[in-house]
Amino acid sequence: MTVKYAVDSDLLPFLPIFDSFRYDLEALPSTRARLLEMLAGATPPLPAGVTKQKCFTPASATGPAVRLLVYRPQQGGGGSPALLNIHGGGYVAGAPEMQEADNARMAAELGLVVVSPDYRLAPETRYPGPIEDCYAALAWMNAQASELGIDPTRIAISGESAGGGLAATLALLARDRNEYSIAFQRLIFPMLDDRVRQPDSASAEFGQHVWTREGNSFGWSCLLGDAQGGPDVPGYAAAARANDLAGLAPAFIACGALDFLLDENLEYARRLVHAGVRTELHLYPGAPHAFTLMAGAYSYQRFHSDSDAALRQALNIAL
Repeated sequence: MTVKYAVDSDLLPFLPIFDSFRYDLEALPSTRARLLEMLAGATPPLPAGVTKQKCFTPASATGPAVRLLVYRPQQGGGGSPALLNIHGGGYVAGAPEMQEADNARMAAELGLVVVSPDYRLAPETRYPGPIEDCYAALAWMNAQASELGIDPTRIAISGESAGGGLAATLALLARDRNEYSIAFQRLIFPMLDDRVRQPDSASAEFGQHVWTREGNSFGWSCLLGDAQGGPDVPGYAAAARANDLAGLAPAFIACGALDFLLDENLEYARRLVHAGVRTELHLYPGAPHAFTLMAGAYSYQRFHSDSDAALRQALNIAL
């Protein structure tokens, strides 16, 4: 049986913009520049009472310092909850400025100290460079907890698309290294599986917008090189490869029902539940990949309501 789903009408005006991006080596420089220009132009001023600071932290022994953007609420004091929020871009594009509007909003409305790392991009830096940069940001947050006024037992991690994949692998890495505590993982249409399997859906709209099979395969190949799809990819590179999900932080997973990544998101949520991890899953009908960038759409509003409620509960944030 062929099931047909239409893209929500309030998302349609955005699709030509996002569908015009090309993901291949020849187009990558212009794609990176266009993406940042488009999103920077749509970023509003910081809300009243929110400050932004640029910091740096050493990465691995061989890596350069990692640039961090830190958003702090005016009412923040000692023991505030915090969020390490990792930007998307298919592992090949993007910067923390992409998420400034949402980072600042969460600082203002939820009282979160939000840190967003400028991790190194592929193919210039392949695995494990990007995940080690994110781990360095987590280490910095813990080392600077007193100065930042955050409670290290209430640090959540988050990301969209490639950032969601990095957040998922960071949860695994933090569990196994056992150096830092993670209270919650917020995974927004995360890239989890380098094997890029054909989705089960027969919908004409499924996986056709914003992030397609071709873009997904390109992103993974840039991150993993010849190892992509092979037998030796570790869970710290692609979270779907991890054999053991037990003991991970509680998870919130959100995905559009027309996203190419839907099936791997559903499977990861199922595995988390079966591993005993408290997991909340939200699907948004009529929504393609990256619908959270489409401000004003109904699914965008529903997502922020669901996400904020989950963060409040997980981090014990009062209404």
